[in-house]
Amino acid sequence: MMRVSLSSSQILSLFCIVLLCHVATCFVIKKSPLLPGGRVPRIITTRTITPRNLPPLFDSGVNDQQQQARILQEKADQLRREIESFEDSKREQKRKYNEEQQAILKEKQDIRERYSAQVPILKSDGSVVMERCDFPPRLVSSKENNEKKKQSRIITVQANLPLGIVLGQREDMSGFTTVDEVAQGSNGELAGVKVGDLLRACTATQVTMEMPTWQLMAGGIGRPKTTRMMFSTDGVSFETVMEALVSNSMDPEGRPAWLVLERMDE
Repeated sequence: MMRVSLSSSQILSLFCIVLLCHVATCFVIKKSPLLPGGRVPRIITTRTITPRNLPPLFDSGVNDQQQQARILQEKADQLRREIESFEDSKREQKRKYNEEQQAILKEKQDIRERYSAQVPILKSDGSVVMERCDFPPRLVSSKENNEKKKQSRIITVQANLPLGIVLGQREDMSGFTTVDEVAQGSNGELAGVKVGDLLRACTATQVTMEMPTWQLMAGGIGRPKTTRMMFSTDGVSFETVMEALVSNSMDPEGRPAWLVLERMDE
């Protein structure tokens, strides 16, 4: 036997239908000629009134479930759209953050490259290693006629002695040596030195007495040893800078002098 499960609303609707059908049945008595004995025959007819506009018994629950399912589906779709929008917003924020960080990193790298140079550095064990050294900017230009403010940069040149340049120190920049003149066709001009360059560092040689243990025990004075190193000229007197440059002539290997210059952009 097939069992049908009805909800309370469906059972109530069924009860109302049965009650209405019971009440709607009327008896119609039609008169006819008297029968023998004065008895009146009764002719009974029935008329069933079918109730109208009543909700269907089995379709109501199904429609309610379908409507609830549609509502839940719409809410699920709306929630999914909100989640996708939130994820898109997070991805966009992350993309912008990464772009900003990359821009900041690139700017720092550009500044580092602009104000640094690779120069030979003498190590404690006597070896020479090329390393990038920073030189904070010293030259500053002011804006004129609403033009973009010019910047300086660090460059390195190698030139043989004699350099053929004239150095000096400006009154407004005490302790900083500048290039005042460059002789035409000189080693300095061929290396790329220009008037107005600010000398930030140069190579310098130093002669020391190397004293092995056996010489000390024998009372010897040792033997001379020449070493070359980078010499910072910032805040150094003009005479000391000139001595450092001239000392490159004592390099036993006859290597060209290194000059670290700061130059304004054209």
